[in-house]
Amino acid sequence: MSTTDRPFADRAAVERGTTAERTPTAKRDTYTPETLLAVAVRVFNERGYDGTSMEHLSKAAGISKSSIYHHVSGKEELLRRAVSRALDGLFAALEEPQAQHGRAIERVEHVTRRTVEVLMAELPYVTLLLRVRGNTQTERWALERRREFDQRVSDLLKAAAADGDLRADVDIRLATRLLFGMINSLVEWYRPHPDGVDREQLADTVVRLAFDGLRTG
Repeated sequence: MSTTDRPFADRAAVERGTTAERTPTAKRDTYTPETLLAVAVRVFNERGYDGTSMEHLSKAAGISKSSIYHHVSGKEELLRRAVSRALDGLFAALEEPQAQHGRAIERVEHVTRRTVEVLMAELPYVTLLLRVRGNTQTERWALERRREFDQRVSDLLKAAAADGDLRADVDIRLATRLLFGMINSLVEWYRPHPDGVDREQLADTVVRLAFDGLRTG
């Protein structure tokens, strides 16, 4: 039986199926939590987390709010996933063998280099992490984790000073703040580009600028 010979109800069903294939449903079905997260991070960085609504995320992603809720409970879950991605990269650097063994000065140099590399590799996510202000439970959690990371790097600097590998005339607390200030400022100007700054070169430059001035001898 041809389509034209089928009862009206059957023809309507066929037409509905054909129409469904042309609607955005297929696009929504292929929208993954990862791609949704990338869109959310971009909007958070552009508008600020507090200034972003689910409507903004819906429009930016090109899907309905109900489709977003299919993947996450709300925008705060997206925020937590985003800052977790940045924090996981930073803390992973602290667990690498080069950060665990050897003289403290070599370990802190390695962590510094890897911190720069994580920032460049996860630029939108680290940028968002550095902009949280503590207005929500997730932001307060992220700030606490940032302080923990900073403290572990500061402890490495103190150990290097105790080993006599850092200049005695430099205040370690001040040096720590300046080091993080230099690294964190990269989010304001570094942009990945085929003809731009080489990642390895930038990481090496940061380490040289910081520790050529801090090392003894």
